[in-house]
Amino acid sequence: MDEESPLTQVDLPVNENYEKETLDSTHISCANRWFEKIFSREFAKTFFTGQFLSLMLCGTAVTSGLLQQYGINAPTSQCFLNYVLLSIVYGGYLGCRSGERTLSCIIKTQGWKYALLAVIDVEANYLVVKAYSFTSVTSVQVLDSFSIPAVMLLSYIFLRVKYHISHIIGAIICLIGIGGLILADVLAKNHPDISQASNIPVGDVLCIFGAILYSVSNVGEEYVVKNFARSEFLGIIGIFGSFVSGIQAIILERDRFEGVDFLSVKILLPWILYSICLFLLYSIMTIGIQYTSAAAINLAILSADFYALLVGVFVFNYTFHILYFFAMAFIVFGIIVYSIKDTENRVPNTPQQLD
Repeated sequence: MDEESPLTQVDLPVNENYEKETLDSTHISCANRWFEKIFSREFAKTFFTGQFLSLMLCGTAVTSGLLQQYGINAPTSQCFLNYVLLSIVYGGYLGCRSGERTLSCIIKTQGWKYALLAVIDVEANYLVVKAYSFTSVTSVQVLDSFSIPAVMLLSYIFLRVKYHISHIIGAIICLIGIGGLILADVLAKNHPDISQASNIPVGDVLCIFGAILYSVSNVGEEYVVKNFARSEFLGIIGIFGSFVSGIQAIILERDRFEGVDFLSVKILLPWILYSICLFLLYSIMTIGIQYTSAAAINLAILSADFYALLVGVFVFNYTFHILYFFAMAFIVFGIIVYSIKDTENRVPNTPQQLD
């Protein structure tokens, strides 16, 4: 029998730690990617923009609650001043702007689209606030979160956004956090019992439709600010929104102001603060949506309920519950998970975002 070749007698060295080292390097790479994303400038902008918007939402909730305490329950009228401010500031800027997309040109060519978007925006505000008159605060908080999956679905269909599993998981974690806030609110007994609600099914339906309209408005807003300009969306929505909300307020809410002393500081100050908070909310939200997305911003502003509950401890004598902080931690963690990976567009060569 022939002797074996020397090559067959040589045992190649085997690195027993190779597989372990590979796994360790993979874990380190993932951890580094997480830390890089968390401490990145992009995530910081998204997170802190969301927290500012949450504070503005908190401001609208608190001032609206104060107005209701003094007998003012007119959601359309409350929003009217905000639309007027938007039309003056941003509509005035569009009126002075030269070029192809001037105010008159936009209204002539795409006015009906913006008018429809303004109607959707006005009615979204109206339906959600109106829902408080029929159902419990807890139900409104739960159903209002329906805007998150609605925004993601509409973005997937119309904006052709491609979501990854991390986005789905992040959104679910955020919604769990909202559930924790609601549970803490129930345990602390900060709101009237649900048995005091006048017509729960009507209130729930109003809230669901309001959340859907919010999502439509946000997705339309994302399309405009990423393909045209923020001032265009805010200015035209302000102009049409002023007309829509003004007419609706005259028709539906004119009888609610009989005997109201609008010169009273208790009424005038909360109303002005409400309008300022809402104006800043609309203005800054377009910035956040422009460099992130409507879905990301909607997740980031979920913490508004947390801030509203904390303020309520001092303003409305709410009872504090430690679960608030755990719920807030879930929301923040969900935002981090969602932001780990950027969303993609299913269709290449989409229009570039304009400043």
